[in-house]
Amino acid sequence: MKPAIFKITTVITILFFTAQLSAQKFQGKAYYFSKSKMELGNWGARMSEAQKKQIQARLKNRLEKKYILSFNMQESTFLEEEKIDAISGATDSWGGYFSRGDLHKNIKENKLVQSQEFYGKRFLVKDQLVKIEWNLGTETKMIGNYTCYKAAAMVPKSELSWFDFSWSDLRSNSDDTKEVVEPMIVVEAWYTPQIPVAQGPAEYWGLPGLILEVSAANTTLLCSELVLNPTEKIKIEAPDKGEEITKKEYTSTIRKKMVEMRNNRMGRRRGR
Repeated sequence: MKPAIFKITTVITILFFTAQLSAQKFQGKAYYFSKSKMELGNWGARMSEAQKKQIQARLKNRLEKKYILSFNMQESTFLEEEKIDAISGATDSWGGYFSRGDLHKNIKENKLVQSQEFYGKRFLVKDQLVKIEWNLGTETKMIGNYTCYKAAAMVPKSELSWFDFSWSDLRSNSDDTKEVVEPMIVVEAWYTPQIPVAQGPAEYWGLPGLILEVSAANTTLLCSELVLNPTEKIKIEAPDKGEEITKKEYTSTIRKKMVEMRNNRMGRRRGR
């Protein structure tokens, strides 16, 4: 019996290491494009359709972006393709301050590393990945050649927009004594078990298959191209330059800087 047991154990061990090796080697690139709806609020209600179209054209590089997700079973990087402003011919400098930086996710270690830059200062944001409690559905649809299943979740807004700011954010956070209820965002994702990795674009991860489409608030990310196991090995490395900081610390730091900028601007106006 011993030889037989040894033989079975050997076969299982070989299969285990083969599977591990295959998992380590599995890699790919997914190309996504994003589309965001333009929200003009009460101000937009007073604008003509021609004015709205003009603003939409000027903001095109912020409303429509392209990204590349490089991934394996454990890690991924999510990078925005550099885009030139269609009207001015220049890079979108102001919008760039509040756009997503280079993002690295390690789902095995539950770690996020994201490079952010604000007015010439570089930050290296290190934190845990956002925990997403997905509800798996049975609804399906085809995205390209892949059968995708729907999943949904409720995620705190701050977890999805900690790097994004506006002047209205300062007004809504001006009263520190007021208790603020954390707003939640509905997230809908479509994932394919045909690519059995728990990766996805942006902050999204944790489903039993690669996420090919995801919608949250007014933005949708959709995969337009997939390259699996290319001949040339894909480099997946976390950014490593900048002042180390958490997401919460980064949000606080940038808000303080924006308040300082606003106060300086108002002071200059009064001095005229």
